Amino acid sequence: MKKKEPEKNKPHERTYRGGCHCGRIRFEVRGNLERVSECNCSICTKKGYVHWIVERSAFKLLTPSDNIASYAFNTKTARHLFCPNCGVASFYIPRSDPDGIDVNVRCLEGVNPGQLELDHFDGRHWEKSIVGYNKERERVRESK
Repeated sequence: MKKKEPEKNKPHERTYRGGCHCGRIRFEVRGNLERVSECNCSICTKKGYVHWIVERSAFKLLTPSDNIASYAFNTKTARHLFCPNCGVASFYIPRSDPDGIDVNVRCLEGVNPGQLELDHFDGRHWEKSIVGYNKERERVRESK
C-alpha cells in the first residue's frame, strides 16, 4: 500500500489561526484569503460576520467540539455555531454551502478584513440571490 503524501499548500495559501474572544474555541484554517463576503440577512448583520467559505478539509478544530453551542432557524440547514461562554461566532456551517465551513474573518489572528476584496450577498432575498452566487462559484471553479 502506497503511503499518502502529506498535503502541500497551494501557491499563495497559508494557515491562519482563529477563535472566539475567551479562547475556549480555537481553530486553524488553510487557504488563499483574498476575497470575503458580507451578507445583509438578519443574523449576519447582527453578528457583523465577514464570510470566508472553505472546504471542510481546510478547517481544523483545535479544541473539543463540546466547547461549541449551536443555533438553527428557518430551514435548519445552517448550523450557527458559537462559544457558550463569550458568545462569539467564529465559524459555522452555511446554508449556501453545507459541505463547507464559513469562517468569520473578524475572528482570524492578524487579518484586517478591510484589506480584502469584499463581495456583497443579498441575504434578505436569499432564494433569489443564491442562484447568482452558485453560478459565480461554478464559473470560478471552472477557471481554476
